[in-house]
Amino acid sequence: MVRMVRLNQGLMRWWCCKSPHLRMYYQWSPPPLTSSQEGVKHHVVDLRSDTVTKPTDGMKKAMMEALLGDDVYREDPTVSELENRMMHLTGKDAALFVPSGTMGNLISLLAHCEHRGSEVLLGDLAHIFLYEQAGMAQLGGIQPHIIPTSHDGTYDAKELVHRLRDEDVHCPRTTLICLENTHNKCGGKVLPLSWIDEVGEVAKLLRLPVHMDGARLMNASVASGESASRILEACDTASICFSKGLGTPVGSVIVGPEPFMYKALRLRKVLGGGMRQAGMLAAAALYSLDHMVDRLAHDHSHAQMLAQAIHQNGNKIASCHPSEVHTNIVVVEVNPDVLSPEEFCNRLSVVEEGEKSAVGDSIIVKVLPWTNTAVRFVTHHDVSTADIEAAAAKLKYVIQEIDKNGCECCVFADYQSEAERNEALQCRRGLGVEKSSLGACCRPHSVNDAQRRLFEMAYVRVKIWGNHSTLTTVMSVRPA
Repeated sequence: MVRMVRLNQGLMRWWCCKSPHLRMYYQWSPPPLTSSQEGVKHHVVDLRSDTVTKPTDGMKKAMMEALLGDDVYREDPTVSELENRMMHLTGKDAALFVPSGTMGNLISLLAHCEHRGSEVLLGDLAHIFLYEQAGMAQLGGIQPHIIPTSHDGTYDAKELVHRLRDEDVHCPRTTLICLENTHNKCGGKVLPLSWIDEVGEVAKLLRLPVHMDGARLMNASVASGESASRILEACDTASICFSKGLGTPVGSVIVGPEPFMYKALRLRKVLGGGMRQAGMLAAAALYSLDHMVDRLAHDHSHAQMLAQAIHQNGNKIASCHPSEVHTNIVVVEVNPDVLSPEEFCNRLSVVEEGEKSAVGDSIIVKVLPWTNTAVRFVTHHDVSTADIEAAAAKLKYVIQEIDKNGCECCVFADYQSEAERNEALQCRRGLGVEKSSLGACCRPHSVNDAQRRLFEMAYVRVKIWGNHSTLTTVMSVRPA
């Protein structure tokens, strides 16, 4: 029996879930450091998300000096200043400060869809649909009606007309249309302004409001050169996050018309989102508007550097075209016939023997598995140009390592028995199998601990799924 690797609970849940869109990327965690790595000073580049950013010294100073009041009584002057600022920035009549983007979206949906049994039209890759725990259904009795999303984050606006529910008593009432800009799941794509306007025209025809999940709206504004107010011109409401690329610790702002905002204020209270002396958090958001918006262009440039580094490698392991990178998110496709996204992330998060001398530094890159064939990198203000160069060097080394150790004659096929799978696995692990009945090249292989760990993981996945066809090439090594 092949020795099973000890897997953390997050990876077990990941592998047991066959749908890539149900895989919660938040559940993944890198493997623990080995004994040889403990105590070693590493150059860590955290590219998991722009939510990992920490307040700058200037932001902390602004927070400490903020004027405070009770915002539930609407008496906090700094919160009021932020809300007024966001009204002017977005061209909307009212604004409301809330703790998070998830709450901002939930409040917006509940305020638009006052009656249980309402229906919302949105893309099937929307963050609201995939990663907000179906809050609209849990708390509002709202049904999502999803539309297939294109690679650029858009969907066919004509589908809105086709999917509109009529007054048939058997059907829910279509009440709202949702967009997302930039589009997270589609790799930080900036929605075309012409498409947003088209959706707005269709919405007017259907007499439906439009809500935009603008968690990274300022990234879209900087990348497109369009103002936030122009981007939101066709939208009735939006939720804009400050704790991502803008670098604040907490907070989002909902913008929209005044009657809507009164409903939003009541919903914020019942959801527990009313904060008392919230001016310290609002001060961080105000600071970010003054100092962090323009520098988002640096994050976008760093994302391009990463994409170029991978694209110029010209390999069959990982691929990414720079033209697909619009903002600060880089989605890298991993060849599933070689290794999985989880395994690629694991390899980037460890430093193997001899790697430091080859790369010139002990580099750990933290990234997230994104789909069943892709990994996500996100740049942010805590990552410098030197960090990006280090990450690119690490990527180049790891990709070349996997590419170099490839052995086309030793490919896992659809084995018909567990004995055959064991034999192939032993061959890959370098356990001294001289000749395989499968006709593969099975002389002893030279493998390191990381490669052996990946082979064993592949075996575990077969045992979990009970499907031998899932045991494809994870990583192969040349015969010694």
